[in-house]
Amino acid sequence: MRIEFYQVDAFTNHLFQGNPAAVCPLDDWLPDSLLQRIAAENNLSETAFFVRKKDRFELRWFTPVSEVDLCGHATLATAFVLFIRGAAKNRLEFLTQSGVLTVEKEDDWLHMDFPAWPAEPVSAPPLLFEALGVEAKEIYKARDLLVVLDSEAEVRAVKPDFGSLVKIDAMGIIVSSIGVSADFVSRFFAPREGIPEDPVTGSAHSMLVPFWAKRLGRKDLSAMQVSGRGGFLRCRERGERVEIAGQAVLFARGELFVPDET
Repeated sequence: MRIEFYQVDAFTNHLFQGNPAAVCPLDDWLPDSLLQRIAAENNLSETAFFVRKKDRFELRWFTPVSEVDLCGHATLATAFVLFIRGAAKNRLEFLTQSGVLTVEKEDDWLHMDFPAWPAEPVSAPPLLFEALGVEAKEIYKARDLLVVLDSEAEVRAVKPDFGSLVKIDAMGIIVSSIGVSADFVSRFFAPREGIPEDPVTGSAHSMLVPFWAKRLGRKDLSAMQVSGRGGFLRCRERGERVEIAGQAVLFARGELFVPDET
């Protein structure tokens, strides 16, 4: 069995920056166990698989160890692939575990419509500050934990102890602050999902955009994820939805060779 394969750097317009995602078009769905093995073999933070359903596309995302219910950079990468394949002119609809997600193309920017996740204040779980090597007064939770720090310099300086961080009961741990490089900055750690640090995490901005929009008093925001690779996002708060926009660049295109007996 041969499976078409793309690797795309998302949330950047330069190769070797942003967040790399694998994208695999399928004619029909393969067994979940095989999709997971392919994602583990690719060993990127996410591999996206899609199947066309008339004018829409069913879309699923897998980390090296599990399927996730929402992924921003792999959605952006999938839309980028579909646009260069000529599947649509300027608008796509994806059917996902998180409902219908749309992506609209404007020049070389792709605008994704995602759910908004309001954050609630919580107490710091045991080991959190020790695992991150920081102290913080503000901790919030939606899908992920959000640790608010005082400055971009503090966010950049975080050096987690991943052996301790993996014990924290959360899908992902975000550290974020008001930014110098952008309106706000962040980093994202998800060792439980096989991703020690994710270079640029679109889905985290479902939580970050409403949080910082309220904190900063405006709806349109710029965001930087200040990982080693780094990435830039344009964001807009829309009540129950958020708009997350980014660019992407193609790194590789080819085929996966999967024995039929798998």
